Amino acid sequence: MPPKPLDYESINENVKKSQYAVRGELYLRASELQKEGKKIIFTNVGNPHALGQKPLTFPRQVVALCQAPFLLDDPNVGLLFPADAIARAKHYLSLTSGGLGAYSDSRGLPGVRKEVAEFILKRDGYPSDPELIYLTDGASKGVMQILNTIIRNQDDGILVPVPQYPLYSATIALLGGTLVPYYLEETANWGLDVNELRQSVAQARFKGITVKAMVIINPGNPTGQCLSEANLREILRFCYEENLALLGDEVYQQNIYQDERPFISSRKVLMDLGPPITKEVQLISFHSVSKGYYGECGQRGGYFEMTNIPPETVDEIYKVASISLSPNVPAQVFMGVMLNPPKPGDISYDQFVRESTGILESLRKRARIMTDGFNSCRNVVCNFTEGAMYSFPQIRLPPRAIEAAKQAGKVPDVFYCLKLLEATGISTVPGSGFGQKEGVFHLRTTILPAEEEMPTIMDSFKKFNDEFMEQYEDNRGYSRL
Repeated sequence: MPPKPLDYESINENVKKSQYAVRGELYLRASELQKEGKKIIFTNVGNPHALGQKPLTFPRQVVALCQAPFLLDDPNVGLLFPADAIARAKHYLSLTSGGLGAYSDSRGLPGVRKEVAEFILKRDGYPSDPELIYLTDGASKGVMQILNTIIRNQDDGILVPVPQYPLYSATIALLGGTLVPYYLEETANWGLDVNELRQSVAQARFKGITVKAMVIINPGNPTGQCLSEANLREILRFCYEENLALLGDEVYQQNIYQDERPFISSRKVLMDLGPPITKEVQLISFHSVSKGYYGECGQRGGYFEMTNIPPETVDEIYKVASISLSPNVPAQVFMGVMLNPPKPGDISYDQFVRESTGILESLRKRARIMTDGFNSCRNVVCNFTEGAMYSFPQIRLPPRAIEAAKQAGKVPDVFYCLKLLEATGISTVPGSGFGQKEGVFHLRTTILPAEEEMPTIMDSFKKFNDEFMEQYEDNRGYSRL
């Protein structure tokens, strides 16, 4: 009897090829242990509210009123909600064709796209066209939509940083394209070398691959570095010279934990460069409500903005967006409030500033606690988390540990992370899930556990790690760069 259409051997091979380590073997084992009653600290994914971050008051008030508009008719509504939240809820409801339960335009509500454009103008100093801004169900959906537009077949390559967020490798595999890696340099604080980019493109072209686009993640995930303005200029000139589109993943732009390298958008640097580059390089920029001090991952709100994309291609992107009818409408309201928060003089302004500043200041402290904690451990080295939400320490595994992993049928850093999970309940992601140089091993953890819990977590990690190294180390040394 032939296999049925949804039997494993019959399904799309690209589905089998795609891998997503953030919710992979470690996460599944952590979920099993949790069901068995073990306390698990899920640091495997940047999910702030799941680790105790409180939602900001003002956006929740606005969305609550939009979700339950009958409250606006209650004579006592002003006793429960501030006047500026009430006014903002009425504003967003006026933008819809029937409240949050009605489909919006496939690109998103025009009024919210206008707010996004105003945010970009204020951030970059250059005007933005709301017609070239698409609201999406999280930034991930936007990335998938753009990659789907770019990739035609396996001969189309996308230049992706290694280590990288596995959304990119998984989506490229799913779409049948080819990932072209360029390696970030750990000893230079995960810096980017344009010569490395040129070498990667040349090698891919030698194999017959048409390299069509380059991805940057700024600030970096999983590596936490912030790109300098000079680095961004180099990247944009490189894209111009090599005829590459640039995909700028900028969802962590509010998550900055040092003052030397503030976030600068790819779009601002592109505009600053002037013609011909300003008019020629095709750029797609992504942002999200899931990160920053919002951390509203479950709301699934994001946007992408297109620069220098031909109208005919924009029409095709609109057509594909229309297949899904409408992005999530409540998330569009979150996006509007995130990019157009209370202003000085508004009733909710002081509380908004107090809450948002408190979150970012605490994240800055946690980044330092975690970096210092890792660097105090035996055979562990970690660059400081300049931005984003993650630490990505290198674990210098002894040869005996690598051999034990091989005997267990595990990749060495998976073996280490599983042992860590079983011993401490700390659920991380092995560096092999993001890509890394041969013979070098890492793990990724978020910096999101509560500030007051961070010292205990790092003590637990240190105790496990040092005992692990004691068990497997001998006088032959260990793996290192």
